[in-house]
Amino acid sequence: MDEAQIKMRMEKVLESVRADITTIRTGRATPSLVEDIAVSVYGGTQKMRVLELATITAQQPTSLLISPWDKSIVGEIRKGIEAANLGFNPVLAGEDIRINLPPLTQEDREKYVKLLNQKLEEGRVHIRQIRQDGMKDIKAQEDLSEDEVIRHEKKLQQITDEFIGKIEEVGEAKEKELRSL
Repeated sequence: MDEAQIKMRMEKVLESVRADITTIRTGRATPSLVEDIAVSVYGGTQKMRVLELATITAQQPTSLLISPWDKSIVGEIRKGIEAANLGFNPVLAGEDIRINLPPLTQEDREKYVKLLNQKLEEGRVHIRQIRQDGMKDIKAQEDLSEDEVIRHEKKLQQITDEFIGKIEEVGEAKEKELRSL
């Protein structure tokens, strides 16, 4: 069993879960809400993410300001954000785009908590799959005694429990953020 390899794979899953749940809206404006929206620009010849086209700042807890570097594509960025159908209403403010986030209803918060739990469960499943692969590797090694196999399996389970605990911590913090405000 390559412990470093397993930890590295589990760390990648944890980072993926963290990145995935930052896109869940909490009522607070964050650039991650819009930065990965794909926009057709320059007459539809290219598809680029908002992050690649503009600076995104959260000036207030409930509004975002998007400042395109190329001012000629401001309308295309606005249309792309509308087309993403995320419930945002982008408004042109001169050469910038302003998005005011409506407050979340209790129903919205519950919906986002369910979505959060789905994403967390996907992360836990990936961690368990890595553990399963590790278990197969341990059992495939013929030069290990029974005691060594048990010791390796216990160590693998400890690593798995550690990373599932980290996913739980991330999820609890996000859920707390979702339920507050």
